[in-house]
Amino acid sequence: MEKTLIVMAAGMGSRYGGLKQLDIIGPSGETIIDYSVYDAIRAGFTKIIFVLRRDIEEEFRQRVGSRFEDRVKVVYVFQELEDLPGEFSVPEGRTKPWGTGQAMLSAADAVTEPYLIINADDFYGADAFGRAAAYLDGCHPEELEAGLVGFRLKNTLSEHGTVARGVCRADDRGVLLDVEEILEIRRDEEGRYSSANRDGLADDDLVSMNMWLFTPEVMDYARSCFTAFLKEKGSELKSEFYIPLIVNTMIEREGVPVQLLETESRWFGVTYREDKPAVEAELAALIEQGCYPRSLWDSSPHR
Repeated sequence: MEKTLIVMAAGMGSRYGGLKQLDIIGPSGETIIDYSVYDAIRAGFTKIIFVLRRDIEEEFRQRVGSRFEDRVKVVYVFQELEDLPGEFSVPEGRTKPWGTGQAMLSAADAVTEPYLIINADDFYGADAFGRAAAYLDGCHPEELEAGLVGFRLKNTLSEHGTVARGVCRADDRGVLLDVEEILEIRRDEEGRYSSANRDGLADDDLVSMNMWLFTPEVMDYARSCFTAFLKEKGSELKSEFYIPLIVNTMIEREGVPVQLLETESRWFGVTYREDKPAVEAELAALIEQGCYPRSLWDSSPHR
């Protein structure tokens, strides 16, 4: 089945201190996005949609998109503050777009097949993309279906600060029941976890790293959710319309069974600039193990 990858690359990178989407972390000038696209292609994805800000388009095309535009279909779309349903307008004083839900909707006109949506600055790993592809291959594109790739908490931590994670709870069929946002998670040298709002966290707890899977029908549903969100919170200058809000509404109002997929992939992220050397070292180890070539685009990914 045809499958699309949507990459949300419009973020500001405020904690990181720059455009981390374009920062080099691979030995041949690769960004984290390069590794995501490489893993997606070898998992069978046939189209990549990048959600960008207009002011970074030219640099992004030159430094990232040009590497693989001859290997896979690439589409560029833009998340813009003013892109709202007809009856709404931007409240005075608001300067920031409306969150990951709006970012996904920015790609709606370019989506005709089941899709995976991810963050641009996260490394997800080949196993995660393989599991995502297998799920999408079994979807019914004309129906409302959704899934989430869940990562082990132990595989998603930073050595340079606390992290917030959406801890997932599922039933015995692997159907997602809810995702609880846990703040300021830290693990000490003895392996004990602490956080701001929950006790009893464990290494193998499954967490969301924004690796969502949807059929095209979800886009229309997301539009209705965005309209409802704007009616309730559109006047708030810092309100954000997140993808989990769409998913929770699908579960609660429509009874859609959202499948929670488990991966043993290790997530790497550059939440903080200090994370970069660790990410480079992790990638070097994967290259040494033969998981990736030293130069990703010297040869086509093997499917």
